[in-house]
Amino acid sequence: MRDNPALADIPIAVGGSADRRGVISTCNYLAREFGVRSAMPTARALKLCPNLTVIPGNIEKYRQASQQIMAIYRDYTDLIEPLSLDEAFLDVSDSEHCRGSATLIAEEIRARIKAEVGITASAGVAPSKFLAKIASDWNKPDGLCVIKPDEVEGFVETLPVEKIFGVGEKTAARLHKLGVQTCGDLRGYTLAQLVDHFGRFGKRLYELCRGIDERPVKTSRVRKSISVENTFSQDLPDLPSCLEQLPELLANLERRFEKHRKERSITGAVVKLKFDDFTQTTAEHAADRVEMAHFEALMQEAWLRGQRPVRLIGVGYRLGPWRSQQGEQLSLI
Repeated sequence: MRDNPALADIPIAVGGSADRRGVISTCNYLAREFGVRSAMPTARALKLCPNLTVIPGNIEKYRQASQQIMAIYRDYTDLIEPLSLDEAFLDVSDSEHCRGSATLIAEEIRARIKAEVGITASAGVAPSKFLAKIASDWNKPDGLCVIKPDEVEGFVETLPVEKIFGVGEKTAARLHKLGVQTCGDLRGYTLAQLVDHFGRFGKRLYELCRGIDERPVKTSRVRKSISVENTFSQDLPDLPSCLEQLPELLANLERRFEKHRKERSITGAVVKLKFDDFTQTTAEHAADRVEMAHFEALMQEAWLRGQRPVRLIGVGYRLGPWRSQQGEQLSLI
């Protein structure tokens, strides 16, 4: 839309072609009005919006824009936790810019992104990561939402439980069965009750429904796995046809792993299958040395859970810590 004004006022999406079973990576707000969403099959998106224009992605262009945006962030703070190419948490508690006002910093950052990168940006300002993330989505597109410390209680009270990080479709359904629709409803349950219903996640629910989130902004993240996957133009009908795909997939996986080989060890193998009904399953095995036989066994284990045609196969390695972080036996002399 930035680079081609002809696309500015029509429904568009970035994604793969429908005849190759592509999926939507993202779409503009005009397309979303028709129900088009990220991760939706392109064929489905075109049924919902017949006039949808689907264009291929351009990762190099996104990378350049991301570098520009991250450089703008660094002008205001070194405490930056990237979430994606264009999204990040910024801790500006000690920033001296804009008289120390987080709201003014957010406004200035949005203005600079518009002027220097040529795209709009939305921002959320809040006392915690949980609330800042929600606030950033509150007034999209091209908006700003500020939640002051004394407004947290009232804001969270009416917040739908679906907005809580980690509450997906299944957890939301379980909460609704308990009569819980909002965070205010959730506060009616004790910590013990929530842990009894949801295990360790129950403690997180107890805290977040009260607006409690003590997680600091983390300036670095450690990759825990590396993987490749392929969506096939025709469903693979049976287990043998799935096994036939392993050599090429593992060759691609090895190519991706090559740049990490000197610093990271392999601690396990993973196989993911998505069946023709879009259900998916993952099988994994811990091992210091991973061979083809491990992936074959995991493929069989995963396929037997569905026993139906397969549209996507993913394979991956679990990674150990950085070698420089591992302990080393020192000499006495």
